[in-house]
Amino acid sequence: MNVLVTGSEGYIGSVLCERLQQLKFDVVGLDTDYYCGCDFKKHTGPRRIIKKDIRKISRSDVEGIDAIIHLAALSNDPMGDLNPQLTRDINCNASVALAQLAKTVNVKRFIFSSSCSMYGLAGEGAVNEESPLMPLTEYARSKVETEKIIARMADENFSPVFLRNATVYGVSERLRVDLVVNNLTAWAFTTGKIKIMSDGSPWRPLIHIRDICDAFIAVLTADKELIHSQAFNVGKNSENYQVRDIAALIKKKLPGCSIEFTGEHGSDSRSYKVDFTKIEQTLGNLFKPGRNVEQGIDELISKFKKNNFTYDDFMSERFTRLKRIKHLLESKEVDEHLYWRKP
Repeated sequence: MNVLVTGSEGYIGSVLCERLQQLKFDVVGLDTDYYCGCDFKKHTGPRRIIKKDIRKISRSDVEGIDAIIHLAALSNDPMGDLNPQLTRDINCNASVALAQLAKTVNVKRFIFSSSCSMYGLAGEGAVNEESPLMPLTEYARSKVETEKIIARMADENFSPVFLRNATVYGVSERLRVDLVVNNLTAWAFTTGKIKIMSDGSPWRPLIHIRDICDAFIAVLTADKELIHSQAFNVGKNSENYQVRDIAALIKKKLPGCSIEFTGEHGSDSRSYKVDFTKIEQTLGNLFKPGRNVEQGIDELISKFKKNNFTYDDFMSERFTRLKRIKHLLESKEVDEHLYWRKP
């Protein structure tokens, strides 16, 4: 099967492409390469990579492709707030254009990387795929709108699937330290202090990066009847945590650390527990997430030690998406629309 992975050089994409190639899929990567040189460990990437902005994708890029896994996006809430129009253009408009192009050239399966953040402020109960969507940020709104539009394109020859991912954590060739588990572990490891910007009460569903890659592979290989034009929350029910509980787990692994609640973000309006029963019941024979947050913290600490990860590394632009984009803008390597400038 020929699989195009957009965002192939990013945090999830670098791990997913390696796994797909191990399973003997023919993988084509597509990426802007914003994070070139931002390696946490040796980065190889897929054998064939199209270095192109998703907004400039052409028919020839998708001809001969059987399935697309669409990861490419401005990837979190702070990035979305940097320029809301850019977030809409890249995360929604370009995604819809890609899906339309894919349908035109007879790509059979289109797997869209969505987000549980679209549930927003969800109250005390766990939300499922039928729960109201309450996106609170431009990033989350872009995911909601994209799902709605692409779902209307589904037919017997074009099968979109929407994976509403829990918050990812774990080691990657293209590490991110702006994700909650990775961030708090990096604070602890490099400073001896775990800084929590909220009051620690918000709920977050969490998933290990390799488990999320397994979910994409499960949907890629599942019978169409099981997944056609459906949304799936991706995670497992035991992995819903309050932020303060994540900090407590990290402190257990690094007992010399202290926990500081700075409170500068208040109670944080984004709080949601998520029900993952649907994916378990539908794809349980293909997708069995087996990792947990404690294991992820152990892996991060081990790799931080091996790589001599320092506070300067943590604070650099290499592993934080918003800092990296700001660096590219300030250094004028990209223009105000995030297009690469010609040399």
